[in-house]
Amino acid sequence: MKTAKINRRTVLRGIGTTMALPYLEAMMPSSALALPEPEPVTRMGIFYFGMGMNIRQFFPQDTGIDYTTPRILKPLERHRGEFTVLSGIYLRKGGGHGGTYPFATGIPMEERQGVSVDQIVAETTGQHTRFPSLQLSVKKGTGFGSVVLGTLSFNRQGVPLAPENDPSALFRKLFHETTPEQKRQQGTEWRRRRSVLDLVKDDTIRLHKRLGKADQTQLDQYFNSVRELEKELERTVQWSKKARPAPDLKGIGDYSVPMSPDKLDDFSYERYSKLMYDLIALAFQTDSTRVVSYVVRTELRGGTYPEWNLRDYHALTHHGNDPKNLEDLAAADTHYMRHWSHFLSRLKSIREGDRNLLDHSLLGFGSGMSIGHSRGSLPTMISGGGALGVKHQGHLKLPDNTPVANVWHTMLDRARIPVPDNFQDSPGPIGQLIG
Repeated sequence: MKTAKINRRTVLRGIGTTMALPYLEAMMPSSALALPEPEPVTRMGIFYFGMGMNIRQFFPQDTGIDYTTPRILKPLERHRGEFTVLSGIYLRKGGGHGGTYPFATGIPMEERQGVSVDQIVAETTGQHTRFPSLQLSVKKGTGFGSVVLGTLSFNRQGVPLAPENDPSALFRKLFHETTPEQKRQQGTEWRRRRSVLDLVKDDTIRLHKRLGKADQTQLDQYFNSVRELEKELERTVQWSKKARPAPDLKGIGDYSVPMSPDKLDDFSYERYSKLMYDLIALAFQTDSTRVVSYVVRTELRGGTYPEWNLRDYHALTHHGNDPKNLEDLAAADTHYMRHWSHFLSRLKSIREGDRNLLDHSLLGFGSGMSIGHSRGSLPTMISGGGALGVKHQGHLKLPDNTPVANVWHTMLDRARIPVPDNFQDSPGPIGQLIG
């Protein structure tokens, strides 16, 4: 008996609810005469660990896939062969606590920002998903203008994109269905706003002819912002007509209770981190988005968790080579890598055809500074991408002062995303990972 073919986006429907299906064999071609299997969907994530790490216990002493595991990487031992630690990476505009700004854009805090690498990807992949990209952070708000920047993402106009730091709010955004009345209101609101924007545009075109070049340039930038808003409003209405996925949360966690690191009373970072990483996996699994940025730890503020018996992480970075400070730093970093290991395990547990979600994901993490607040020897890692041609090396020692933009260049290359000319300060992808 032949198995009936079904669409990848088929959902189960009940009274007042829908449920997304996992990837099934019936979604694959059943014969040589069937349509070819769709190209694998690629996901990408960039992650920032503010204030660096204790690199003396992060980088292996030896290189290659058979490296000796240092203390901080021990939680990742089960994933050996599915990530590469990169030593020699630096951030030209990094060092100190300003590294969050140039991490994904290559542009320092004191200069006007440009588009971040995740948004370059979103411009290509975002049309296929409800959310072109997701911005996550341990901090609420962008913090733009301060050292404690809460986002990695900037649009083409250099405007920071606000992140979400409450997993319950993010879960509602991703998976809670809007009511019919809310959908009607969204449609009405869109039509009203569109007519207002069209009127503003017509008026401004008439004004444009009366202005000098400088003002015309300013007006053109304004139009770009208006067009972006129009597209986002239209997109909201169109996606509101489509059922949101209802993921299976068995064994994952409770997203019903608000949980924000900004409110430290009875706050558990262990629970919080797991919820955030599991949400990213759910967003990728349901194809709600294909691009995520996440400020896991900000500069200056954060990283004080009684459950780890950890005092202020920032104070520890001014270690003065004190063995106790260095020990506490390594202990904290090991916890963070334990959480990263959980994230990789979650992605590996989700099957996609004959591979898993980790194989179809490109994940890069790093920091804007190293031990001693320097901008070289940044703790850096690429994970996943086994189905995308990434050839993991275990520990790969690159030439000193290899730009972090080379990491993003490599990920863009494997994701088959066109790389802009003169992309940041990158001379090209890391050849050993794609050779």
